[in-house]
Amino acid sequence: QVQLVESGGGLVQPGGSLRLSCAASGFTFSTYAMSWYRQAPGKERELVADISGGGRTSYADSVKGRFTISRDNAKNAVYLQMNSLKPDDTAVYYCKRRSGPYWGQGTQVTVSS
Repeated sequence: QVQLVESGGGLVQPGGSLRLSCAASGFTFSTYAMSWYRQAPGKERELVADISGGGRTSYADSVKGRFTISRDNAKNAVYLQMNSLKPDDTAVYYCKRRSGPYWGQGTQVTVSS
């Protein structure tokens, strides 16, 4: 079965960096686009970044220039490098396979001094 497991969240000061990882299993990873979403308290879940199987990327305007999505098809993993973090980036971050209702359990990112 499809499994997505996120890791790498935590508490970081404004201006700091974190790298999230998502380990995928149960499907042919290289043929699927993958996405990162986030959900802040009291807000709807929003798309942060997306990467195709071939590595084409897209980003929400709010994170362009600060976040980088990447993937390693040999390791069945997708990553989100987050730099210049702001308090507004505080949220639970989820990994998702673009097609189908497959989500990870989420990892908390808190940006606070």
